Amino acid sequence: MGGEEVDTGADADPVWSALHAEREAVERALTLAQARQKFSTDPELAAAARREEAELLVNLDRVLTLIRAAEYRRRPGARRW
Repeated sequence: MGGEEVDTGADADPVWSALHAEREAVERALTLAQARQKFSTDPELAAAARREEAELLVNLDRVLTLIRAAEYRRRPGARRW
């Protein structure tokens, strides 16, 4: 939509693929931590899952920032800082 070109996985470089694999792993771990909070009957386990969720959210933000930077660099005519 908007005329932007998006590379598919077939022509993606290894760094690009690794970032998306890391994002997927963090998102899965985040889902599990949220489920442990919701369904745990042990308050200590739920608290540990909340702490894990906070750490995973920071990690997810880091990975998404790296992905956004990589997407920008892949665009034709992208400025190099």
